[in-house]
Amino acid sequence: MSESVAADRVAREFRQLYGAGPEGVWAAPGRVNLIGEYTDFNDGFVMPLALPHTTVAAVSRRSDTVLRLHSADVPQGVVQLDAAGLAPRSDSGWAAYPAGVVWALREAGHPVGGADIHLASTVPTGAGLSSSAALEVVTALALNELYGLGLSGAELAVLAQRAENDFVGVPCGVMDQMASACCTHGHALYLDTRDLSQRQVPFDLAAQGLQLLVVDTRVKHALGDGAYAERRAGCEAGARALGVGALRDVPYEELGAALGRLAGESENVRRYVRHVVSDDHRVEQVIALLDAGDVRAVGPVLVEGHASLRDDLRVSCPELDLVVTAAMAAGALGARMTGGGFGGSAIVLVEESDADATAKAVTEAFATAGHMSPRIFPAIPSRGAHRLR
Repeated sequence: MSESVAADRVAREFRQLYGAGPEGVWAAPGRVNLIGEYTDFNDGFVMPLALPHTTVAAVSRRSDTVLRLHSADVPQGVVQLDAAGLAPRSDSGWAAYPAGVVWALREAGHPVGGADIHLASTVPTGAGLSSSAALEVVTALALNELYGLGLSGAELAVLAQRAENDFVGVPCGVMDQMASACCTHGHALYLDTRDLSQRQVPFDLAAQGLQLLVVDTRVKHALGDGAYAERRAGCEAGARALGVGALRDVPYEELGAALGRLAGESENVRRYVRHVVSDDHRVEQVIALLDAGDVRAVGPVLVEGHASLRDDLRVSCPELDLVVTAAMAAGALGARMTGGGFGGSAIVLVEESDADATAKAVTEAFATAGHMSPRIFPAIPSRGAHRLR
């Protein structure tokens, strides 16, 4: 669906819901992460790119503090809340994400009142592609423009992260929101999550005869419940034991010595430290390769990253492992799981001429193993959040 068609659709549905047309329509994308997993809450480095899949919001201000929320993708009517009475952890449903953004803006002292919001999304949910961040960022961007707040994309991303951390109760890092707010077309975003400095890195795979496939396994394992928070706590314990502010401060060249100093810590803490420090190094490797124009050499780095996520962080699952093994057996240049793990998606770097055959090989491997058929599509580096009308 083109952006203009999507804008027309949500504007029309908004009018049907609320009796008048919206003041504007905005879009924010989902993302896929090329390299750098579980590094963002360790003040480390990440390299996401925005997807063409977006959450679109039609929004109007209100003269009171009533907040009305509706999603075309959820079988539920309009959710009505009081913007002045929002409280953290008060709602565990989908509406907590946009409501949390309103709360975060107001908590930061911004004069945001009520609003009527209607949303529709093409970002796959449960696929590790940041559908929640797209929902938060599109809400933040719309309210930023309607209420004339003058906030930058990075500032909106930080407020959206606060909404997810403190209001919804998910201890995520800032990568997803920064990717949705700040990515640009044809580029990957090299982000330092400590100071939020960023560089847009050209990522035109088609010009190199390459393609990056996203393989949505369509599964989400219950083992993932609470696992993210446990790993974050383990990383923080490792940083404390090493006497550093965050694991980002451990040089890769000193990783062996650091692990030796962690002899008294649990095996989990040592494994988590090893993954984070080495994955920060892998981000730097990928940046150097892209800067040198050697895109194909990124493939083995992706495979190393998957092995670390599987063996040290232990957040992979049989379906994600099968994507990697089947794709590599079919001749892919590299592959790894992406996102939080325990299901969700993997990425596969392939020669463009081999993309269909690789997708077929992965699909057939899933059928043979008795898994649900995966959803496979190319990752096209797209623009971050923007106004449609």
